[in-house]
Amino acid sequence: MHKPFIHAIGVVFVAAFFGFKPLITSAWAQTVPQISTVPNFWDPKGVQDRPGSVPDKIQFLAADGHPPFVFRDADGRLTGFNVDLARALCEVLESSCALRIKDFEVLIQALEEEEGDAVISGLARSPELASRIAFTEDYLKLPARFVVRAEPAPTLDLRKFDGVRLSVEAGSRHEAFARRFWPEADLFTFESAALARHALKDNTADAHFGDGLSLSFWIRGAASEGCCGFTGGPWLEPGYFSEGYSIAVRKDDRERLEALSYALKQVHLSGIYRELYLRYFPLSFY
Repeated sequence: MHKPFIHAIGVVFVAAFFGFKPLITSAWAQTVPQISTVPNFWDPKGVQDRPGSVPDKIQFLAADGHPPFVFRDADGRLTGFNVDLARALCEVLESSCALRIKDFEVLIQALEEEEGDAVISGLARSPELASRIAFTEDYLKLPARFVVRAEPAPTLDLRKFDGVRLSVEAGSRHEAFARRFWPEADLFTFESAALARHALKDNTADAHFGDGLSLSFWIRGAASEGCCGFTGGPWLEPGYFSEGYSIAVRKDDRERLEALSYALKQVHLSGIYRELYLRYFPLSFY
């Protein structure tokens, strides 16, 4: 049943035009491990020609204060995975681009009122949103992962959960998944993901099942005190963990939708996506 995925912010601030300068670094750019799994969301055998019509300009909309996706560095400059990804897309398309910051809650309204052309701010596709706006394919999915203590050596067998003390966040999709597929586990639920992680750290639980992205930063951060690490692969089962981040455009803006979809694949094929992923996610959550 489990198959690891192998394709696997209202005052407006207008940022400076991206231009075609080299990709920037930031405090979030940590040392990249020698070996790290980089996801691939694009079929390498799929042929996609450059669109016949490409927009001259793309005004991106995003919310800041969300590291490592969009945030300000020590000098107050906007940076992050989404910022650099937007720049890379515009380089592929040879389009002039800018980034406008809005409150997250008004991003869709701003798009519909044509304050910008595309939202790149961690939007997940939903039936309600899909009826109003159009989405590219996902450029990042958020898998679930298991975490265990590093010492003693982990002995978790992902095929056998009888008697395993498993911590999850109460009411989360991770809890729902665990209750359905591992009913034999001794499930410990907590009011927050932080408390569920702490249960693993203090040996109240044998393993924690949660959001891989958040866990990748917890593992490397001070709160974990180096206690724990990933085990097994990413879980991306449809209906639970298959939703991801994509770029949104207006429903009738086929030109930008096709152009951005094409550019996303080219950024992957060129190796730039890999560079950005390793820059901002030094501990891969895949």
